[in-house]
Amino acid sequence: MHQASEFVPLNIAVLTLSDTRTLDNDTSGQSLQELLTSAGHILAARRLCKDDVYSGRATVSEWIADEKVDVVITTGGTGLTNRDSTPEALRPLFDTFIEGFGELFRQLSYEEIGSSTVQSRALAGIANETLIFCLPGSTGACRTGWSW
Repeated sequence: MHQASEFVPLNIAVLTLSDTRTLDNDTSGQSLQELLTSAGHILAARRLCKDDVYSGRATVSEWIADEKVDVVITTGGTGLTNRDSTPEALRPLFDTFIEGFGELFRQLSYEEIGSSTVQSRALAGIANETLIFCLPGSTGACRTGWSW
């Protein structure tokens, strides 16, 4: 029989990758911040950077080297345009891929937005014992990714 374990709040960093958002109008990052804190977790850091391979990789690299960060959640940059670079930026950092995360995300997302979900390259992995989840940039996608 599996016993329920005591809740342990995690230190979670949130990164929004966007060429158009600011902290004032970043509804996806704000939504993730509200969801994680209302669930009892701790916001370790929150940043916004350009949707650029090296800016995103540098920020996440800093966080995975920080022993105080348990989880990184990114939002944005998972689409199909030339500027969407989150998978390319973060895949090289992963020690382990969480196979199936993207597929499950797209399956759940399909129920909400239909075939448009194929435009998402959501992915997840582990780097230096830090969990990393890369979600699309819409507020709805962030809620979907958090809630399951």
